[in-house]
Amino acid sequence: MNRLRKALVATSVGLAASAAFVAASSTSQADSLIVTYTCKNGVAGDAGVQLEAAVTPRLTSAGMLDVAWSIKYVGDRRFGSPGFFVKGSQLNLQGTVDITGAWDGQLRPKGGKEQGQLVPGDQLDVPEGLSDAGSVKRSGTIRVRPTGLVVRFTPAAGEVLVNNDKLEYTSAWKPNEHKAPEFGDHLYDLAETDQKDAVAKLGFTATKVEYISRRERDLGPVRVLIDGGTITDKLVEPGLDRNGTPMTGTKAQETLWSSPELAYKPHTIEVVNTENKKAYVDAIKVITGRITEPPLHDQATCTPDSPPGAIDVTVPGSTTPPASSPPPTSPRPTEPTKTATNTPTNNPSTTPPQHWDPGPTADRHVSVVATSTSTVTATATAKASSGPTSTKYVKAQVAKTPKGGVDTGEAAEAGNGSYGLIAGGSVLLMGSATGGLLLRRRRAAHAGGVS
Repeated sequence: MNRLRKALVATSVGLAASAAFVAASSTSQADSLIVTYTCKNGVAGDAGVQLEAAVTPRLTSAGMLDVAWSIKYVGDRRFGSPGFFVKGSQLNLQGTVDITGAWDGQLRPKGGKEQGQLVPGDQLDVPEGLSDAGSVKRSGTIRVRPTGLVVRFTPAAGEVLVNNDKLEYTSAWKPNEHKAPEFGDHLYDLAETDQKDAVAKLGFTATKVEYISRRERDLGPVRVLIDGGTITDKLVEPGLDRNGTPMTGTKAQETLWSSPELAYKPHTIEVVNTENKKAYVDAIKVITGRITEPPLHDQATCTPDSPPGAIDVTVPGSTTPPASSPPPTSPRPTEPTKTATNTPTNNPSTTPPQHWDPGPTADRHVSVVATSTSTVTATATAKASSGPTSTKYVKAQVAKTPKGGVDTGEAAEAGNGSYGLIAGGSVLLMGSATGGLLLRRRRAAHAGGVS
């Protein structure tokens, strides 16, 4: 094939490659890698909760590698509220993504979901998505591999009044039969007993708790326990007012006892009747102070059910050789250089681009080649399966221009140069003779005859 045909073919390939890249989007997104996680402990409980994460990396036009996770529950089990909380608690998820290849490091996609008012065991809503991004400043292949996932619960600060029907009772307790609205009991009901050692109990997770009930004449003393022990030896006297004077009427929703500040963790409160006199329980006020860090005892740790695989993302390079490539051989001042595109070479000094071995997870890789709207060379058209592409710089093939030849810096093609010149001369000569004959015939026609 002569040089003209080679030039035409190379030009066509280059134009087609440029058109394909210009038509592409300035961002590139992979198909998602689906990973199933099992989360245990904390808000997940001992039995565990399953989540499905769809992990999707993409290169943005701003030069960022963004890794997004889409999260949803799998199966029937859900994360559960550890206590009584006002609206505003947060369920936060944080994943871990290992990055290797042209850029080594980690991304930690995060996301959170605000919860409504909660009672123990309420289902927690998971965030729909997590994300994190990092700047990519080096061309090459990046391997994105999701690893761990952590679930953290942060309770909202506030007070929740827990009605008496949420408590656990020994058999000696019963609902109060006199629900007169004028007393103003919480939700207009009470639990009552007249049996000694009758116990009302509530489990809670908070930083403080209060016993709420009536002050009324002839009520017996009670003892309040936290986590099975007393805070003070003094008994609570609902039959007396705050000054120690016997009651003459009824006061509802009185704070009869308050705990000190407690560590945020699960606790129990017990109200124990100490005599065979009437005792009431109206409500328990559960108070949660401001928690700055998610408590570790509510944290669930999630691990993949099987090796999650990885996604390979190719970051496009510039049209100039990378810094790690050897510099081109300097030509003589009067001699041009030639760039050979997609030309295989056996030069051991040329360092080919790194190849990342997929390893045992190759069947689950999604390979993505990022595209750009900037001008690219024909080297960008090589498919990933065709192996690495290198750029080779060479000197002119001849030191001097052959006498009588075109000043290209290259020798004529061997074997057919002389025949080409002879054929060209013959065609030129035949053309001149034919032109002369036609001219003579035309002149004769004008003169009235043909000589």
